Amino acid sequence: MSVAVPPAVVPMTPEYWAEACAHLSRKDRVMKKLIPQFGDAILETRGDAFITLARSIVGQQISVKAAQTVWDRFSALTKRLNPAAVLKLRVDDMRAAGLSARKVEYLVDLAMHFSSGTVHVKAWQEMDDEAIIDELVAIRGIGRWTAEMFLIFHLLRPNVLPLDDVGLINGISRNYFSGEPVSRSDAREVAQAWSPYATVATWYIWRSLDPVPVAY
Repeated sequence: MSVAVPPAVVPMTPEYWAEACAHLSRKDRVMKKLIPQFGDAILETRGDAFITLARSIVGQQISVKAAQTVWDRFSALTKRLNPAAVLKLRVDDMRAAGLSARKVEYLVDLAMHFSSGTVHVKAWQEMDDEAIIDELVAIRGIGRWTAEMFLIFHLLRPNVLPLDDVGLINGISRNYFSGEPVSRSDAREVAQAWSPYATVATWYIWRSLDPVPVAY
């Protein structure tokens, strides 16, 4: 008897990466120094939209290790994790997997938005960033930061500047201001040179703090 093996998820990478690196190296002295330090490392996306957002909800306000443990237990509750399957799960089982009552509510709300077509997944490729953010923040448990991470790591949008991200602000402080405190307006001013590739610059700022790339 043969056992079905799920197909491997092949990570996708942005087509614009090389062009973005060349642009940033021309426009920004810090980027010119940072980019060569990380070789062939590149932003990648894997999985689907629903799972990416569900993982972001599960991981809120807990450590990466704890989040992975809870995610493993939660995803084991059903053979195939999708919106319809989540809506069939028992609340008690989800709580027993380690999810708080609030996160259970958030995951059910996320599944309802996907099942009902309230989020226009197939139209996202044609929609601008702010329109997608508006759709996502209407879902309970998803704020602007999570929506911006989704634009970066799932949709690979090239010009996202997540000013609510602590790592970005700390990285700008370290690389551009010798560790001095940085305001959002300071960060926005630095990032003027990054357009239209703020996503790529942000990714390299993150790498300067933690060389291991994150993939969602």
